[in-house]
Formats: sequence, C-alpha cells, structure tokens
Amino acid sequence: MNKNYLLTGILATLVAGGMTLTACSDDNPIDDSKTPDKNQKGSYVIAATVKPSAGTEAHLLLPVESLESGTVSPVGNGLVNEGATYWLFHGNKYLYALNYHQGNAGTTQSFVMDGDHNITKRTQEYNVNRFTTYGFYDRYIMTTSSGNGPKELADANGYLPKSFLISYLDVEKQTYTSNKVNASTPFLAENFLGNGEFVTLAGLQQVGKKLYAAAVPMGLSQYGCMQKNADGSYKWVLPGNEDLIKKEAGGQGSSSYKKDELQWTQYPNECWVSIFTDETLTQHKNIKTDKISYAAGRFKSQYYQMTWAADDGYVYVFSPSYAKAMTDKRQQTTLPAGVVRIDTKAEEFDRNYYYNIEEKTGGLSFLRTWYIGGNYFLMLMYDRPLTESKPVGNRLAVFNISNGNLAYVDGLPEDITGFSSIPYMENGNAYIGVTTASSHLAIYKITPASAKATKGLVVEATSLDGVGKLGD
Repeated sequence: MNKNYLLTGILATLVAGGMTLTACSDDNPIDDSKTPDKNQKGSYVIAATVKPSAGTEAHLLLPVESLESGTVSPVGNGLVNEGATYWLFHGNKYLYALNYHQGNAGTTQSFVMDGDHNITKRTQEYNVNRFTTYGFYDRYIMTTSSGNGPKELADANGYLPKSFLISYLDVEKQTYTSNKVNASTPFLAENFLGNGEFVTLAGLQQVGKKLYAAAVPMGLSQYGCMQKNADGSYKWVLPGNEDLIKKEAGGQGSSSYKKDELQWTQYPNECWVSIFTDETLTQHKNIKTDKISYAAGRFKSQYYQMTWAADDGYVYVFSPSYAKAMTDKRQQTTLPAGVVRIDTKAEEFDRNYYYNIEEKTGGLSFLRTWYIGGNYFLMLMYDRPLTESKPVGNRLAVFNISNGNLAYVDGLPEDITGFSSIPYMENGNAYIGVTTASSHLAIYKITPASAKATKGLVVEATSLDGVGKLGD
C-alpha cells in the first residue's frame, strides 16, 4: 500500500504506546468490542479528524465500502491531508478540500479515487481568494465575495464601490482563475438592487445554463453612504436613519465596520434573488418578494445557500429571518422564517406558494438547508429563537415542499455536539456525520418520508468533517 495511506508519526506512536483515541471527550475510549475494518477499499469517502492528544491532530480521508454499517479506524487507514473547511464532491469524481480563512486566501487541494479504490491527491494546489459563498456550475467550483472595486471609480473621498470577486476552479483542467475587475468590467455589487446598498451573494445554484443566487443586502458602503443629492442631503440614507452612519471604525471580525458606512440593510422585509445569464455573472435579472426576509444562512462571514433547484422545476428559497437579530428596530425584520419558490420558466416568484416555518416550530428558525431530492429538504434547526442569546443549530428536520409539513428527525442521539458540514444524498436519503459527547462518531441515514434516522458506519475519530462518494 502507498505509504501515504499509513497514519504514521504521532498517531501511530501514541497507539503503540497504549494511548487511546477519543471521540469528543476523555471519557470515550475506542470501543474494543467491535473490530474496526482496516484497509477498507470502497467508493465512499469519510473526511475525519483525529486528535490523539492536546495540540496534535491528523486529518484523514478514509475509503469505506458502506455508509450504513461497520466500524472504521484511522489507524493504518486513510490518506493524510491538511484538512478543509468544506469537503466538496464534484460529480462523484473529484473531491476538493476548500479552505476558508477570514480575510485571507486559503490553500485548496483536490483528490480522486483510482481503480483500486485508493484515494490520490492531485498535483495542483491553489490559494483561493477570500470567499463568502460557493457553488457549482458545469465543470467549475465557483466562489464569490464582495470587495473593493476598481480604483478608477473612486469618489472624491477615495472610497471605492463594491464589486463581485469571483473565482473558478476547473475540476477537469486543474486550473484556478479569477475575474478581472476594472473600469470597463466592474462587476458592481454596489447599488445592485437600485436602493444604493451593496450586496453579497448566498449560494450559486445552476438551472440550465443560468445561475440563481440570493442577493443579500449588506447596507451602504462608504462609497454608497457618502453619495449626496444636489441639496447636500444623503442620496441613499433613508430619512431618520442618519444616526446609523458610523462615525468611526470599530467592531470585530465579520462584524467590523468603517467610518462613513451604514452597516446592515435598511430593507429587512425583502428577499431578492438574482438570475444570472451564465457563470460570468456579467448579466442578470433581479426579482423580489416581500413574503420573506433575505435568503441566507450565516456563520461569521460565510453565507450559506438557501436557494435550491428541485426536481419539480421550481427553485425553492428559504429565509431564516436573521434580520430579527439586528440591534436597531429599523433594521429588524417583522417577517418570520419561511419558504417561497420561483417559477423557473417565468423567472418570477410563485405568488401562491408560501409557508411560515416558525408557525410549524413554535418560533424556531434554522441555520442551513439542503435539498435531498423529490419533495424533501433537510434543515439544520436552531434550539431557540434568533432573538434569544446564542442560538445553537443542533437538531435536524425534514421539510416536505408538496404539503408544507415539517417533521423533526427521530432516532438521533440526544447529546449531539456537531454535524459534518455537508450531508451526502443518495437514493432519496441523506447521510450525515454526527458527533456526540458520549459515544463514537457515526454516519446516520435520514429517511425523509418517515423523518427517521438510522445509525450506520461508526468512525473512530474526533470529528466527522465530510462524507461523500468518489467513483461508482
């Protein structure tokens, strides 16, 4: 076997010395009652992290034969790698380790599986620009963010308009390219909706040759905020909102702001979706609904996809109503978390389709959504309302788009501490890694029609970072 497949060094030494690996606490040694399957060869891939001791960790890609049964150990198994923020499977042929580093480029690698079911790292590595969302388009993995636009368009204060910064990973050619932002092709995110505010995109969903993305209003940049009318009044600041303009820089991380900005949107009771002609994002159509707030899940500066194409030909748009958590009432939405849909033939919102999610959950919202297939979506639900302190996404639910039924998933452990970032969908079911405080990590199969979870493959690791398939 290729030496890269052997977990050597610290981990091997610790195991040989009698030290146990733990799942999520020091009270969870490896269960010796079940013999792990070593040197497995299968088409499924588990991305896992092992932390044998404080300050040490190893990231592994483990090939397995089945997600529904067995036990896999990292000892003597898997391809050691550098880890990833997101593990993205492209067409069950390529696996990309996409890394997010707030404010900085992240190293991205890719992997394939050979005919002997060995996972192999490909030759190219990329320093992918900072991004706030990602998606797929034909042979590309695309990432986008909103950042400073062309210097040629600076205003009298030196403030720059915001532009879309787009990157393309060509999974077949192993190339990485980015759009060229200049005065002739500015890719403006500034005043994108006609109200002066700039936007960022959440999710990139291909429908035919077009791309659907939620346009999330971010408020007024320095450039937009400081635009004035002939009489000296603000052009885009709503009357009575002048005090929202920042007098000095402040905040931290993704919530930081600059002097002369008006942070966060003045229009929280709207949801906009942009329909781009193709992957270049140079031509688009914007459509709006007032039934839900903006459609994005959010963690720090990452904006999760809430716009999904379904088998019935519609694009479903979910809103967690994050604007409920805004500090100032003028920027708080009055709309509950909900779901609407877009008729892709008419490229307009279906006026007759709407469900109030909070009505079905007793006031609870959600962090993420994923399309399983058929009539079903999987939802990562919060444990308390967004208006309360530090809500945690720790429950799964299944939503039926045909009748609006929402059912919490039964059969999951009670002491869940985390999920793998992206579930894997196969044959109408969802497979997701589940981390607990008291037992070994495992893959759970979610059967959407019954909203039942069944424990499958046990993974002897500290965390389950991804699950998917490479090859047939």
